[in-house]
Amino acid sequence: MKALGLDRVEDFGAGLDRPECVHCTAQGDVFVSDWRGGVLRIRPDGTQQLYRGLIDGRRPVKTNGFAILPDRSFLLAHLDDREGGVWRLTLEGELTPWLEGLPPTNFVHVHGEKTYVTVSTRLVPRTLARRPGCADGFILLRDQQGTRIVAEGLGFTNECKADPGGTWLYVNETFGKRLVRFRITKDGLGDRETFAEFGHGVFPDGLDFDAEGGLWITSIFSNRLIRVAPDGRQTVVLEDNDPAFVDRMEALFASGELARAGTPEVPAQRIRNLSSSAFGGPDLRTLYLGCLQDSRIYRMPAPVAGAKPPHWDVRFP
Repeated sequence: MKALGLDRVEDFGAGLDRPECVHCTAQGDVFVSDWRGGVLRIRPDGTQQLYRGLIDGRRPVKTNGFAILPDRSFLLAHLDDREGGVWRLTLEGELTPWLEGLPPTNFVHVHGEKTYVTVSTRLVPRTLARRPGCADGFILLRDQQGTRIVAEGLGFTNECKADPGGTWLYVNETFGKRLVRFRITKDGLGDRETFAEFGHGVFPDGLDFDAEGGLWITSIFSNRLIRVAPDGRQTVVLEDNDPAFVDRMEALFASGELARAGTPEVPAQRIRNLSSSAFGGPDLRTLYLGCLQDSRIYRMPAPVAGAKPPHWDVRFP
């Protein structure tokens, strides 16, 4: 698979607030997390609608990852500086707690009757976990048996998704610099397996699946989009970065100083801190890209069709 140039990328949406996570549906809608307090919907005609929820009627929920449920509501991972949890948001703006008492929460993924929630670290602030060897992230599972931790000891747990067949749960360890997977069992998860390890400047954040069994990984700081083939081979499909900046981030990480470096602005020609991807369009051949430091997202032609996500056929009024 050949690398694609930035000339294939176009802007999509406007006026967004930290559009970290993106999901698409067969109806043609694109849904994006938004720190004004919920999820923004971008319709096929380009019009936008914000579904907004306020915690205690006062504070906007800080949506990081989210899931679309069959009843057209959303489960939101709340990523406040000092508190987390999962909240359920309806289209009418009703926000109710779904899972409370968690540290700042990264991602929520629903696959059938199982809901997986990732917490990157127990450290506050979360930036303290941006160093080699820090591995206090964990995964929660909520199903008919209740809610419990099913995996821990992870190096900054980020996006997690079950493969289309429901056999494996894949998880990015951002500052472990690897993609791991767990076999999905009746009672939880099996042992951790390392599926891919990443090299210089790659800090994996988002992941998605294509129809050929490949995984698409986004890397923060280095603004890289990487396809990991079923046999583990890695291909950089897109990148937009300043090599000197990437070198500096890698050096800060290796020395432990990245844990105290705040949130650096990512220099790039176009894409500002690439964080997630999602296949969409009528044939699942358009790739939408979320980012952490912009007021828009991006889209580009995909060289391979995506796999249908669990929420693909959910329809909205």
